[in-house]
Amino acid sequence: MKILLAIDDSKFSEAAVEAVTRQATPQETEVRVLHVIEPIPIYPDGQAWRYGPEALHVSDEQRKEAEGLVARAGDSLREKNFKVMTAVEVGNPKVVIIDSATEWHADLIVMGSHGRKGLSRFFLGSVSDAVARHAHCSVQIVRVPSH
Repeated sequence: MKILLAIDDSKFSEAAVEAVTRQATPQETEVRVLHVIEPIPIYPDGQAWRYGPEALHVSDEQRKEAEGLVARAGDSLREKNFKVMTAVEVGNPKVVIIDSATEWHADLIVMGSHGRKGLSRFFLGSVSDAVARHAHCSVQIVRVPSH
């Protein structure tokens, strides 16, 4: 089984990593840990916000933090004997996660959900919702119980 584990730096992603270790069999599972850096739109020409190639620059610090994040998750899975590869990509997380799963032929996407509701969900969007609606494979959305 090929699992694409999409993570960010949150407790929701920690729960997703734990879900993979609890539910998957290491000998039969390959995990690709993916973090997507979403660039801030730039306003270069005074005409419009852009998300094109010229807007895809991310700082060395952002990339270093992202690489550390996927490395920690990867190490945690390797300790449990999973075959793991890690990746950091730049772009719209909804699009990159779906495209990455398709290109890699993932059987399952596992990701956490921030559980936003109302206006914050409207303005910030729901990556997990978009992935669940458009992915070619099954999607497991891991939630953190509220207390």
